[in-house]
Amino acid sequence: MVKASLLRKDGNCEWNFFSVAKNSSQSSSSSSGSQRTVSPRKDPQGEVNGLQFMQIFIHLLKSNIGTRFLGLPLAVKNAGLLVGPVSLLAIGVLTVHCMDILLKCASHLTQRLQRSLVNYEETMMYSLETCPNPWLRTHSAWGRYIVNFLLIVTQLGFCSVYFMFMADNLQQIVEEAHFTSNICQPRESLVKIPVLDAPFYMLTILPFLILLVLVQNPQVLSVFFTLATITTLGSLAVIFKYLIQIPWHSSLPLVASWKTFLLFFGTTIFTFEGVGMVLPLKSQMKSPQQFPAVLYLSMSFVIFLYICLGTLGYMKFGSDTQPSITLNLPNCWLYQSVKLMYSVGIFFTYALQFHVPAEIIIPYVISRVSEKWVLFVNLTVRTALVCLTCFSAVFIPRLDLVISLVVSVSSSTLALIIPPLLEIATFYSENMSCVTIAKDVMISILGLLGCVFGTYQALYEMTQQAHLSMANSTKGYT
Repeated sequence: MVKASLLRKDGNCEWNFFSVAKNSSQSSSSSSGSQRTVSPRKDPQGEVNGLQFMQIFIHLLKSNIGTRFLGLPLAVKNAGLLVGPVSLLAIGVLTVHCMDILLKCASHLTQRLQRSLVNYEETMMYSLETCPNPWLRTHSAWGRYIVNFLLIVTQLGFCSVYFMFMADNLQQIVEEAHFTSNICQPRESLVKIPVLDAPFYMLTILPFLILLVLVQNPQVLSVFFTLATITTLGSLAVIFKYLIQIPWHSSLPLVASWKTFLLFFGTTIFTFEGVGMVLPLKSQMKSPQQFPAVLYLSMSFVIFLYICLGTLGYMKFGSDTQPSITLNLPNCWLYQSVKLMYSVGIFFTYALQFHVPAEIIIPYVISRVSEKWVLFVNLTVRTALVCLTCFSAVFIPRLDLVISLVVSVSSSTLALIIPPLLEIATFYSENMSCVTIAKDVMISILGLLGCVFGTYQALYEMTQQAHLSMANSTKGYT
């Protein structure tokens, strides 16, 4: 079911989750200010028709379990059997705390300015508008532009990586089909028979993803995300079933080298993908006052999964741990189905990550066209953005490493650097304690270190890939 948002007869601007509506009378003010607000949808009788507690839980779960999740065993290997899980817990707690800060700042600003619910970039702009520093107040609009840019880069980067992940998994399943059996034995080196390149699979997936992002009914999408969560958790159940089987490696190092720890930190920061979804999801919840509870519950479960997968995966495979745990699984149909199920989950998660840049870009575009073109432009821009992420994955060599470099900067900034600074800017004029200021400064410094470490990791991966390509160029193709 494809549902496009149209203008209401009363002339107000209505926003639905995964839907766009814009009043032409607000076009000029939207381009200069911030008229884009988000509010729970209402039915004709005036009753709120928002998302339920469990639906929000599923959205938060899916938005934080992405492609990097499968690389956590290697991340723990880079940190050590003791330092890895403890650091995962610490980074997870800090990330959730920053999400809570973002929620608190947004809620405080809506009450202070008597506005409806605001999103991330509006929170940044309004916070700077009310801070004591006159220079920041004068340039508050730049805060909104910076957050918009970082959100677009981060979320579209995730979407491009999703294209590559799904295509690579489908390609592996096809190319290993000749060697796959019903008997699950440890994976060995296989001589694969090249059938079709990964770009073919990307272009095959493209029409289905276009149809998915054109679906703008939140209830229909919630059904899709429920199916995605079931397939993702099903694939994880199969993985954990294999991981808990003995034997595990013994005498693994508790603390790894500081150089490899930098790789751990960069990977872990990139794994938490859901910070951009916090405010949009809260705005669409039927009972927004319950959002902190569902946030803590879902993120606690996510952190628990992170620690379990990273620790058990490293204990199972030891020094043989691969960048993705699926590469360590036996080559049989049971574990090949893990790739397929996880790819299905990533397919539907694409729409969830796509929502954020679409919410930023589409209102800006449709505010510049007449009312009769709103629906056409809405669907056209959605299609163009999906094609952009697909063609980027097809035509840019080693796009995954390029995106790792870019997103390591933007993701760290959005997750750990900006929220603490927002708290200082928002509450400094209200007798904010020195302890809170010191805490926020320390978190921002840690986020800056994560940005540096993430950049180091991406450059390291690029260097390793370049060396591997040079080595392979001296060998014949088997």
